[in-house]
Amino acid sequence: MTLVIITAGIDLSVGSLIALSAVVTALMIRDQFGARAATAEDMTWACLYGIFVCGCVGAITGALITLVEMPPFIVTLAVMLVARGVALRMTDGETDYELPDSFVWLGREADLFGIPNAVVLMLILYILAHILMTRMTVGRYLYAVGGNAEAARLSGAPVQRITLFAYVCCGLLPGRVGVIMASQWERGSPNYGEGCELEVIAAVVVGGTSLSGGEGRMFGTLVGALIIAVIQNGMNLMRINPFTQKIVLGMVIVLAVLLDRLKHRIMLAPRT
Repeated sequence: MTLVIITAGIDLSVGSLIALSAVVTALMIRDQFGARAATAEDMTWACLYGIFVCGCVGAITGALITLVEMPPFIVTLAVMLVARGVALRMTDGETDYELPDSFVWLGREADLFGIPNAVVLMLILYILAHILMTRMTVGRYLYAVGGNAEAARLSGAPVQRITLFAYVCCGLLPGRVGVIMASQWERGSPNYGEGCELEVIAAVVVGGTSLSGGEGRMFGTLVGALIIAVIQNGMNLMRINPFTQKIVLGMVIVLAVLLDRLKHRIMLAPRT
């Protein structure tokens, strides 16, 4: 999501892609690899296939935005509905429980210094994303496209390919989240990820990434995600009503965007 928002885009489909990936992975393990008899290699292929499907959806989303020039908000809103609908149709709205007990290794087990594998994978992805954004040409192009797409095009940046790359990443990574959630709960459900897109956008914006594009840091997103998690955990410990929690999350998003706009106004204000 950070990559997409830096290009001045938005992606509302991430929650539905989480569900789609979890369902595709679980059904493939059940129907193609013998359910509880599936081997580690079988489960690996099923996970990769679930992630690949979401990557393809991200590629379609990016193509509609870059080639057809449709607004990102409308495209990703439509993809959100379609992906969730596909996940529901594939399962008839039910949850698939027929997964091997060993499948929980990815989401629950802790092999490295007692740190859960899911957390280790998260940190690795943040590090790789940070390197991409700060040390690679693709990262510089992402900032250029978000800052001024026309100027980036005139300077030789492949604007369409960079934008497509951002949306493909925003398809692959929710696919990875769906696999981890299926592993943690040992089941695939079409209801995974409901409302997740709002939390993701909130984490990115709270972390300092501008919705206008061209500004943001991966470390800021990590801090934003931790802030959102602390707020949610605190409200859970205080037994605050879940409906009230949604109100608080919405206010956090509005506050973060307001601060971003005020910062830009101050920077653009004429100096006397």
